[in-house]
Amino acid sequence: MELNETKKIKNIISKVYDDSIANELGIEVGDILLDINENPVEDIIEYKFLISEEYLEVKIQKQNGEIYIYEIEKEIDEELGIEFQNPIIDKAKSCRNKCIFCFIDQLPKNMRKTLYFKDDDSRLSFLQGNFITLTNMSDNDIDKIIKYRISPINVSIHTTNEELRIKMLNNKNANKAYSIMKRLSEANIQMNCQIVLCKNINDKDELKKSLYDLKQLESVNTVAVVPIGITKYREGLFPVDIYDEKSSLEVIELVEAMQEKFLEEINTRFVFLSDEFYVMANKEVPNESYYEGYKQLENGIGLIRRQLDEYLKYLKYYPIEYKKQRVVSIATGKSAYKFMMYLKEVTNKYIKNLKINVYQIDNNFFGKTITVSGLITGIDLIEQLKGKELGDSLLITKSMLKSDEDIFLDDYTLEEVSKALDVNIIPVLNEGKDLLSKILLKRGC
Repeated sequence: MELNETKKIKNIISKVYDDSIANELGIEVGDILLDINENPVEDIIEYKFLISEEYLEVKIQKQNGEIYIYEIEKEIDEELGIEFQNPIIDKAKSCRNKCIFCFIDQLPKNMRKTLYFKDDDSRLSFLQGNFITLTNMSDNDIDKIIKYRISPINVSIHTTNEELRIKMLNNKNANKAYSIMKRLSEANIQMNCQIVLCKNINDKDELKKSLYDLKQLESVNTVAVVPIGITKYREGLFPVDIYDEKSSLEVIELVEAMQEKFLEEINTRFVFLSDEFYVMANKEVPNESYYEGYKQLENGIGLIRRQLDEYLKYLKYYPIEYKKQRVVSIATGKSAYKFMMYLKEVTNKYIKNLKINVYQIDNNFFGKTITVSGLITGIDLIEQLKGKELGDSLLITKSMLKSDEDIFLDDYTLEEVSKALDVNIIPVLNEGKDLLSKILLKRGC
């Protein structure tokens, strides 16, 4: 293999673990993985599949250009002990759609570049739980999913009406999704689906049709229905309406009626609504059993219920009284405000000499139609909490911050916001146990 050919693959090793097979063989950081058992390795899925064998011939190109073939005998599924510069090895596939509901298209200008990248990659769906639209997949991609058992995958379907899906995704290939899903289902590739519901577009009868169609695919486990998010930066984009209390209640009634039928037919509710619909409809979220194990928690399906039940479970073990009054504040979006106020009231019954301030933060940065806590920015926290009683600490949901760094969406750092407000800011997981422990400053709640 020529040097310029190998460089196209770029499977550059970034880490070699001590006491690993790779370390014993002398494989080093900076070496390039060419193939395994004469199979080229294009992505992490193929790599994971290929190294599961007991006997391997691993072709490595050293940094000086020399190529070595290492013969390896090992246990089934034993790792080689290497990592790559890019966790999916080659470049992630970007989205080719121009969806009428795309949140990224509604971002303001001059934010960090990574926020504008739209991924639509089946490997990220398998590895990280990302949702894909299936519009940029070749027959080879589909064959690879089936061959390597890439399962489960998460599919953004939105509608099974082919013409409507082309319109919603602004992609002529968008009409192929359901046929692809049929093929994947026949191969027993498990799927979870998402429908971003747009008022008077893919709701009502269109939603009914989509849910009945998806139910026919045995490998589709669940469908999450979430409302479209609308920022103030929609100039020049497709005109859409936001859900209000009345229309949200209509969605709930439609879905709950379908859930009853599905329970009778397939012994599962199958479709679940995000908490936002219940909040907008001013309706209490269902109980724990309704969510059937919280199968789509990452979509905000049952997040409030799980957090509430866990919080109350641990709270009853802590009927304490502080000798000196403790003051703690919580910053939250409009969607979770009433929920946080309820937790405050319940906590006051158990914990004496504790004052909890709950502050609703309006999203001036993206627009007040954005009500979830995870999209609150540093500047909104600073401007709306300046001069307020914040007490010993200010609690925020960890989802406000970048996953691997203490930085808000508007590039304010946690430290900068903390200094501006002169308070210790504590990020909290979306778990009742963690919230309670941070409020009480108790470990092991």
